[in-house]
Amino acid sequence: MSNRLVARRYAKALADLAVKDGNLVKYQEELAEVAALVRSNADVSRLAFYPLLAPAKKAKAFDALLEQGKMSPMVRKFFTVVAKAARLNLVLEIVEAYSGFVDEHTGVVEAQVQSSQPLSGLQTTALASSLAQRTGKTVRLRWQPDPAILGGVKVQVGSTVYDASLQGQLRLLKAKLLSA
Repeated sequence: MSNRLVARRYAKALADLAVKDGNLVKYQEELAEVAALVRSNADVSRLAFYPLLAPAKKAKAFDALLEQGKMSPMVRKFFTVVAKAARLNLVLEIVEAYSGFVDEHTGVVEAQVQSSQPLSGLQTTALASSLAQRTGKTVRLRWQPDPAILGGVKVQVGSTVYDASLQGQLRLLKAKLLSA
């Protein structure tokens, strides 16, 4: 079974518990802190990813770190289960998958925006508003620079691509002229 699928299963289990507790966003914030700790601290990173350390020892050490960080009992218990199952190396994937479940539950969708230049505040607001109307959800924009786009933008929401780039408009025009 792929690591991504395993991580999604753990994240889904925690998300289900969080919905029952009413702590969906709180746990997301705590998981983000855990991910930041793993990314920023080399010792914590080694603890999470080192394969030769016994799972029970990993669980105990990781729980001590989470206790110091004043994490909730549910998050601590969750990571104890993850560590004892020898899946602590998936901590970053679990956090990412959990964020996806939170977005899904709260009606947020992420849109990847590609353009050669960053959008202005007004353009960003207009684009987010337009996409929110089309999708019926709250839209979070994530900009990616693409110097190949000479003008306009390309936006991907899920599997749908909206191509408002100059190249896209020229392709449409060419197709119309060739089919006429």
